[in-house]
Amino acid sequence: MKSSEIREKFLKFFESKGHTIVRSSPLVPGNDPTMLLTNSGMVQFKDVFLGLDTRPYSRATTVQRCVRAGGKHNDLENVGYTARHHTFFEMLGNFSFGDYFKRDAIQYCWELLTKVYMLPAEKLTVTVYFEDDEAYDIWANEIGVPKERIIRIGDNKGARYASDNFWQMADTGPCGPCTEVFYDHGADIWGGPPGSPEEDGDRFIEIWNLVFMQFNRDEQGVLTPLPKPSIDTGMGMERLAAVLQHVHSNYEIDLFQALIKAAARETGALDLANNSLKVIADHIRAASFLIVDGIIPSSEGHGYVLRRIIRRALRHGHKLGQTKPFFHKLVLDLDIEMGEAYPELREAKARVAQVLKAEEERFGETLENGMKILEAQLAKDAKNLDGATAFTLYDTYGFPLDLTADICRERGVTLDEEGFAAAMEQQKRTARAAGKFKMAAKVEYAGEKTKFVGYESLAHNTHVLALYSEGVSVQELKAGQEGIVVLDTTPFYAESGGQVGDQGVIGNGVNVFEVEDTLKIQADVFGHHGLLREGSLKVGDTVDAQVDTVKRARTIRNHSATHLMHKALREVLGSHVQQKGSLVDPDKTRFDFSHGAPLTLDEIAKVEMIVNREILENHPTQAQHMSFDDAVKHGAMALFGEKYGDTVRVLDIGSSKELCGGVHVTRTGDIGLFKIVSEGGVAAGIRRVEAVTGEGALALVQSINRKLQEAAGALKTSPDELPSRIAQVQDQVKMLEKEVAALKSKLAAGQGDELVTKAVDVNGIKVLAATMEGADVTALRETMDKLKDKLGTAAIVLASVLEGKVSLIAGVTKDATGKVKAGELVNFVAQQVGGKGGGRPDMAQAGGTDPSSLPQALAGVAGWVGERA
Repeated sequence: MKSSEIREKFLKFFESKGHTIVRSSPLVPGNDPTMLLTNSGMVQFKDVFLGLDTRPYSRATTVQRCVRAGGKHNDLENVGYTARHHTFFEMLGNFSFGDYFKRDAIQYCWELLTKVYMLPAEKLTVTVYFEDDEAYDIWANEIGVPKERIIRIGDNKGARYASDNFWQMADTGPCGPCTEVFYDHGADIWGGPPGSPEEDGDRFIEIWNLVFMQFNRDEQGVLTPLPKPSIDTGMGMERLAAVLQHVHSNYEIDLFQALIKAAARETGALDLANNSLKVIADHIRAASFLIVDGIIPSSEGHGYVLRRIIRRALRHGHKLGQTKPFFHKLVLDLDIEMGEAYPELREAKARVAQVLKAEEERFGETLENGMKILEAQLAKDAKNLDGATAFTLYDTYGFPLDLTADICRERGVTLDEEGFAAAMEQQKRTARAAGKFKMAAKVEYAGEKTKFVGYESLAHNTHVLALYSEGVSVQELKAGQEGIVVLDTTPFYAESGGQVGDQGVIGNGVNVFEVEDTLKIQADVFGHHGLLREGSLKVGDTVDAQVDTVKRARTIRNHSATHLMHKALREVLGSHVQQKGSLVDPDKTRFDFSHGAPLTLDEIAKVEMIVNREILENHPTQAQHMSFDDAVKHGAMALFGEKYGDTVRVLDIGSSKELCGGVHVTRTGDIGLFKIVSEGGVAAGIRRVEAVTGEGALALVQSINRKLQEAAGALKTSPDELPSRIAQVQDQVKMLEKEVAALKSKLAAGQGDELVTKAVDVNGIKVLAATMEGADVTALRETMDKLKDKLGTAAIVLASVLEGKVSLIAGVTKDATGKVKAGELVNFVAQQVGGKGGGRPDMAQAGGTDPSSLPQALAGVAGWVGERA
């Protein structure tokens, strides 16, 4: 059964059981700072399980793209060397949110495995948590699994509930027992059943884990039954494919075999069993889908994970003898294998290949520079590599630690990873100390959600639900205290989607809390950060919340213009343009996007023209709520790094259609005027545009016009004639520079003729040390050449003083360099005038900062030459 059939059969089976098929969420968890990357199927439903979010369905099924290459779940080191570890994998899952529980979950599992996938029942072994009698009875008495193939697993990880068969989301919160299904590959493969001393062998392989989210665990470790027990399951598609395709290793399934052959084609490798080909085949999947989801290689965060995956693949390409860019060529092969299941890959494949190729070219330079440092250090100590050097390779030369570790492992060198970690932590501490402190949303809050009314109103009468001072819950804030205020209803927009939080005032006359920023404490809880200027504020107080209307108006003009600019950039530059970050505040909009070259002046002008045309047409702004799938059909764009549920807010502004929860102008004409201020690069393949609108744009245009008028006035012309007048002045300057050079040459020639008479004979060498008034370095060189020709065997030092600095030239004819070296001679003089220099034996140059010592220094030249001649 092909991989594509496995995915389809899984989804169709659970759809027939009343489950809603939910698309795979991006590999970057939206608005979840606790996770770097999506590493399991339940990540997109995390808030649902925690009770912070709701969905219009109670049963769901997904094929979720996952990456485990950083943080707690990191399989990178094992990839390519084991049968089942991957950086990227697909997780098949079915979920119940307070609907069905153990009985249905187990029955669905068994029916799918034995009736749909047709796995032999006698090949399946199951495990249950040792106290979970309910699950044991369902397997034994209802499903009919022989009791010898139902294994109870206890607390085998050193603590209560620390077990392979007890799942916990975190130290506290939802948790519960789980049951796992294992496939027996047969007695000819070493290994024992789970729970046995030989369980680490490869005979019994886990293929499905059914988690029974049954309890809530408090800080004391006490378990309390959840009011709505739920189901969370996960089955690795690659493991299941290996079973269904009758192969032992995941790398032998159809999907991987195609990619391994493609990797061999591009690297010239002949042995298809080579582990390096497995690494490359695995890494092209992870790297490509990370780029599809908007990540670009960089030195931190998500971008660093991507970069280390790419560079690890390239290193294995180098091990196979391929030093030229090759990795990006595998994107087309990946598209053949997975593009139908994931249309987003097919749509982005050209951009993915472009990003990979650019990183490959950059890696060539990195490898060359970094290897010099590494080789130099290993030459000092061939058995150990200190952590400081490993960190320098990472921080300065872009070597991921695992790349350095790979090289060390190949050479039998011990790597000081603890030292590396210490250096990394020191850098983080420095960065934190330098960063701007902001009261974060890590306050503990368990009250009502905040109702946001800021789309319709900028002022609202409301109540104080909670107060915080220095991150700690308090009942009252007093004048002079900084803190956070949580309201039951607020018109203040909380920072999200690149738009800054609102500012304003909360109070009731005598009590005035000045809101400096608004941030989300939880998904639907707004924290108003600021300072209590007057009076006091208590939990339960009735207050008026008033947004700063001027700043809000300026901010929304910039935000709405950002949508129009994004659309215009795609129209002018191409559909590869995707948002990579934004900052919208009252002063400007800053927009980062994917593009490989600087914008030309014509391209900037076209973008401005398109945006301002949309503004002049004064289109109404329309916001609609709809399902994500309907939004995509509507033509709406999703923005990178944002978290979207199944119901989304679609914003139509002119011809722009995007998913956005932000606040915006009523009509495009409210923006007033749009003007791009600057454009530049911020990272490889990432450009940044800053622009202003409304009064800010008018002020910019007036400033530009004023400077234009001043420049025209200085050149005694009109603004329209300024370019031709500047060109004319430049031509005049070039002509005058040539005349000055010619005059200096004549002057030097004249001084040279006069200087010949001042040379003295020292043991058969004509020695001349003189100052040339007003001569630059070029004049000194020209004069030196002429003096050598006229004096014959000679040692000459010429000097000049311009703007308080000494310039020196020393020249020695070739027949005298055996006795006198020009470099030594010029240094003899330079050291006396506060400088140094050097050069060839026959010609050397130097400088100095002490003109007052020059006469004495030149006077000593003849004696210095005499000592050597």
